[in-house]
Amino acid sequence: MSVVLADFPVLTPVTDEDVLVAALAVRVHVPEHWPQGPLCRSERVPYPCRLARWGRATLAAAGLPDEAMAAGTAAS
Repeated sequence: MSVVLADFPVLTPVTDEDVLVAALAVRVHVPEHWPQGPLCRSERVPYPCRLARWGRATLAAAGLPDEAMAAGTAAS
């Protein structure tokens, strides 16, 4: 079961397509506040979900700074 819950691998080198998909994942899988705590808006699981973590890790591997990721999330 732990393999199923493990994070998605970040493939290197990061391609342009990987960056596009990761940016979409970061914009779509954002936290939404619920009484039981922040949940992923898309999956309704505790935030950050696997896709949000993968997207941020992929963008970081591509050299995108955290500020740019936060700005992209706020713009959606």
